[in-house]
Amino acid sequence: MIPAELITLSANEPVSAQIYYAIRKLIINCTFIPGQRLVDKEIAEQFGVSKQPVREALGRLAEAGLLKILPQRGTFVMKISPREVESGQFIREAVEIAVARRAATIITEDHIKLLYKNLGEQAVASGMGDIPHFLELDEEFHCLLARSIGCASAWNAIENIKANMDRVRYLSLEKISPLDMLIEQHTQIADGIKNRNPDQAELAVKNHLREILFSFTPIAEKNPEWFEQ
Repeated sequence: MIPAELITLSANEPVSAQIYYAIRKLIINCTFIPGQRLVDKEIAEQFGVSKQPVREALGRLAEAGLLKILPQRGTFVMKISPREVESGQFIREAVEIAVARRAATIITEDHIKLLYKNLGEQAVASGMGDIPHFLELDEEFHCLLARSIGCASAWNAIENIKANMDRVRYLSLEKISPLDMLIEQHTQIADGIKNRNPDQAELAVKNHLREILFSFTPIAEKNPEWFEQ
């Protein structure tokens, strides 16, 4: 079942996009597990829509490597692909380094304030143990970086290739990558940008985004059923 808070549709955004993000969230936060079958008719009934926008959403999720659609058999949540995680990390690092270096030269004071406001909210979410909200703020932090250079499309590109990275990150939060460590890494990125130091910002981005490469092996060993062999 899809939680009630995720099935309230807005008139301001395409239905298929809203369904896509709702299901994507449930896959990334490990509510939907590898091998689980998703039935378009059941999803359509929960959202109160026809099957067409659901099928469009499921197709996008398949393109993102989160679902496998098997003709005549059904749609299933995929296991995490180590290759997709590695390639996603490589591409994301390249894009975010470029974003951070440019931000360090052109960011406005208003955008700097937004970054630090977000960091404060991350600390509150961490203190309350509110992992779902922390993850939303984490996403917002990186999105703010892209917007600070007037290039929101950079974040859209990242979002499309980091889905499997996000699943690993969620599995790692409790033990391998504690929230306080992630907040400190975010702070180092913000400090490099605030200091107008592209090299400092780049190094902070590298340290942050390469964390997943160190946490991947222990997470895969602890949760072998989640990963492709």
